[in-house]
Amino acid sequence: MTVRRDGRAGRPEGTATRGTTNPNRLRRMDRWIAAVHGPALLRAAAPPVAVDLGYGAAPWTAVELRDRLRRVRADVRVVGVEIDPARVAAAQPYAGRGLDFVRGGFEVPVAGAPALIRAANVLRQYDEEQVGPVWRRLCDRLAPGGLLVEGTCDEIGRRHVWVALDRSGPRTVTFAARLAELDRPSDLAERLPKALIHRNVPGEPVHAFLRDFDRAWLAAAPYGALGARQRWLRAVGELARTWPITDRPNRWRQGEATVRWDALSPRTPGD
Repeated sequence: MTVRRDGRAGRPEGTATRGTTNPNRLRRMDRWIAAVHGPALLRAAAPPVAVDLGYGAAPWTAVELRDRLRRVRADVRVVGVEIDPARVAAAQPYAGRGLDFVRGGFEVPVAGAPALIRAANVLRQYDEEQVGPVWRRLCDRLAPGGLLVEGTCDEIGRRHVWVALDRSGPRTVTFAARLAELDRPSDLAERLPKALIHRNVPGEPVHAFLRDFDRAWLAAAPYGALGARQRWLRAVGELARTWPITDRPNRWRQGEATVRWDALSPRTPGD
């Protein structure tokens, strides 16, 4: 049983995911969270709480999130939240040392307000029009200055796209890949979050962004002789001339590129 924010018992909000998970699947997202946002997120005087929402059939992603955030702050507490009671029961042997597992959903049944909610590969099964309300529900649970990271990756974490949100709404979109296995940046389109994946069509900003990214990647082909990383650095640098890329080359070297959400947000009728 879960407890709602008003203290009354209630059913978990949402539906169970397929549960697919693998060790290190979310490493790119975790490392980005820890490096880019970790110091600010985890600086609260009280031990901060991070939530792995919908961790799946096995608890690996919650364990790994705890270990990676502990490198930033040793007393961080991570709570794995799953709607399937059998998954929660199966995860209990891994609890302890700053890690707990509870049954719940989008209501996020943890005490207090989390500094971080990570929801990876959760919303892909929902309809596009459900994403906005879920985002607002989760952002309402954040502590001041907190972060929601929601996105999708492939089964072994080679390609990943995620949206970062704060209590005011979506802020950025990050594209991340294992560059040695990337043919072109638009290959990441299949991993776009639910809010964007159906918008990868002509006339939509995300489609134009990926088109321009592919063009920059093609123009940077001579740098491929120096390695895929150098080609990516050159392509993202060129892309930053016309798109609001928010990160710096130190993150590009990790196979990442982060762009402001408002540059990619879906158009609505009449725009």
